[in-house]
Amino acid sequence: MATSDGRSVFTRLGSVFGWYDSDMESLDSPNAKARRLEVDLRGLGRVLVAYSGGIDSAYLAWAAHRVLEQDMLAVIADSASLARTHLADAINFAEEQGIPVEVISTAELDRPEYSRNDGQRCFQCKDELFTVMEKLRADKGFDTIAYGVNLDDQGDFRPGQQAAKQHHVAAPLLNAGLTKQDIRELARSAGLRIWDKPASACLSSRIEYGRPVTREALDVVERGEDAIRRLGFRQFRVRHHGDIVRIEISREELERALNPDMAAQFTAIFKQLGFKFVTLDLEGFRSGSMNALLPAEHLLNPKSR
Repeated sequence: MATSDGRSVFTRLGSVFGWYDSDMESLDSPNAKARRLEVDLRGLGRVLVAYSGGIDSAYLAWAAHRVLEQDMLAVIADSASLARTHLADAINFAEEQGIPVEVISTAELDRPEYSRNDGQRCFQCKDELFTVMEKLRADKGFDTIAYGVNLDDQGDFRPGQQAAKQHHVAAPLLNAGLTKQDIRELARSAGLRIWDKPASACLSSRIEYGRPVTREALDVVERGEDAIRRLGFRQFRVRHHGDIVRIEISREELERALNPDMAAQFTAIFKQLGFKFVTLDLEGFRSGSMNALLPAEHLLNPKSR
């Protein structure tokens, strides 16, 4: 429906409430969504942001600090499932941007429900995180906990989102309708160095479902990924299948991996780490590829989303 000046009703309403700039073409533009994000953040009071240093949580922490200033705090959960390189980079980014940050300890590995590594591992991880953050929120007098789930995350198997709902955790990026590409575009426009940071996930996600998550297994995965990073690869995963390691390299970088000299380096690295068989996945890197090994009932269970 158009008004007398030819603009849609949604456009006029967006202009009134600050969601939309008249120079923009659509309420679906990243900038319009960013304005909705600002409105949502202002309504949350004092906010703790669950911060891992990935693009989504980093952009949320940056946006929250920009809007709320000292009424926000980025919170990093440190455990054996967080790679040391990711922890260091997350802290560095927060310091670069002047974002207040606090590192807390979580003990998800102490939960048998987590370490047995079934389809609900991510639920247990987020339940532990938000339980610890809720205590911190109460102790420090904050009003809300927020995390960086976005619109694209709704199409994947993510049981951690159920834990967030149970803990009443706010999802400002999702509420604003922001996609992963929107977030990258906004971060680039803001001059944030993390705008093209490769997707990352906890180290436990590299271990095949049903194989117990142990500190030793996590250490092997981390050391393997550090070694591949030193070889100059940017987007990859080390998948732990017991005696077998399955290396995923992004398709853009896969040609470089597919040569005898590189194969020899991979073999030397991972046999030294204790694997008997070293494989390179010809499909390349796929986020969440371990989910393909889950029974269908796990993927279709709405309580797992």
